[in-house]
Amino acid sequence: MPSMGEQRPYAAVVLAGGAGRRLGGVAKPVLPVAGQPMLHRVLAAVAGADPRVVVGPDQLPVPPDVAHTQEQPPGGGPVPAIAAGLALVPDGVPDLAVLAADLPLLTGAAIRRLLDAAAGPGRDGAVFVDSAGRPQWLCGVWRTGPLRARLAALGPELAGLSMRRLLGDGDLSVARLTDPGPGPPPWWDCDTDADLQRAAAELTGG
Repeated sequence: MPSMGEQRPYAAVVLAGGAGRRLGGVAKPVLPVAGQPMLHRVLAAVAGADPRVVVGPDQLPVPPDVAHTQEQPPGGGPVPAIAAGLALVPDGVPDLAVLAADLPLLTGAAIRRLLDAAAGPGRDGAVFVDSAGRPQWLCGVWRTGPLRARLAALGPELAGLSMRRLLGDGDLSVARLTDPGPGPPPWWDCDTDADLQRAAAELTGG
């Protein structure tokens, strides 16, 4: 067990397969916010994770100390992407952060909140929820054992399955965290140019 003040080991899988159709078809993860690609900002928030795995197209530029794989079939959605990333995580790693690559406002503090909540007695994971109580499935931390079991229970055909089917319809015990604000929450993603501009203003104080 980690000693007081020491973070328990965890891995991170970052899903970077978004097509960015509302942003001209450019791969969203590589778009810069305040001078840094969104993917790199998410990876910085999980700097303590080992391993860090990016799941996305082969041509996606990924830092050399980050593992890279692609879901099968390519474009099959987040559930096969999680399965592909989790396959690169050793069995002894207890927790896995599952994150979208377009969360430029995600912070290490938000990740620590999720890790602490997921480590609670009887918990299988922790996820942020919005003001209406809707889970933000791509901003959460999950115990790797129960997550592997859920994927196995779904069978080999994972393409097109929803995140709710994987994480919300099973017997998982999930802590649901809110964000007190102010400003956009850590799960706030970028789908438009206006989103990118607002995120940059939040980060730079503009």
